[in-house]
Amino acid sequence: MNAIVAVDRNWAIGREGDQLVYLKEDLKRFRTLTAGHAVIVGRKTLATFPGGRPLKGRDNLVLTRDPDLQVEGARVFHRVEDLLAAAPEDAFVVGGSQVYEALLPWCDTVYVTHIDAAFPGCDAFFPNLDARGGWTAEEEGEPLEENGLTYRYMTYRRDRHVRG
Repeated sequence: MNAIVAVDRNWAIGREGDQLVYLKEDLKRFRTLTAGHAVIVGRKTLATFPGGRPLKGRDNLVLTRDPDLQVEGARVFHRVEDLLAAAPEDAFVVGGSQVYEALLPWCDTVYVTHIDAAFPGCDAFFPNLDARGGWTAEEEGEPLEENGLTYRYMTYRRDRHVRG
């Protein structure tokens, strides 16, 4: 399984129910990497998608504690075990923070967009893979710039024989 995320210097991913910033090139990269793959998303993150609807061209798997949630065009799961049984190996975990935390032990690759900024008031975070241990940054892209923000793409891979 894979995860894909954009983080600031403090590994923050969101504030008040939305992501920190929208970078046009990063959104294109997200579309390219996840196209044709299953995406795993939480209810709150799904609400931030265009129209609050599942992403087109992908099998959308929603993990939620809400027993009444039904989403047209998506499969809804209430238990991690049930989701894992249904999710293909090449699925992408796309957020939010609780879903990342629950599923990171099953991920082998994480595609990170590191934004060189510290956003104030953040209330959602991704686990710091540099400090967590068990992860190696294997690929680091050149710095890019958009709307006055510098960012770079990095690919982290789980160290062999490490889970959790």
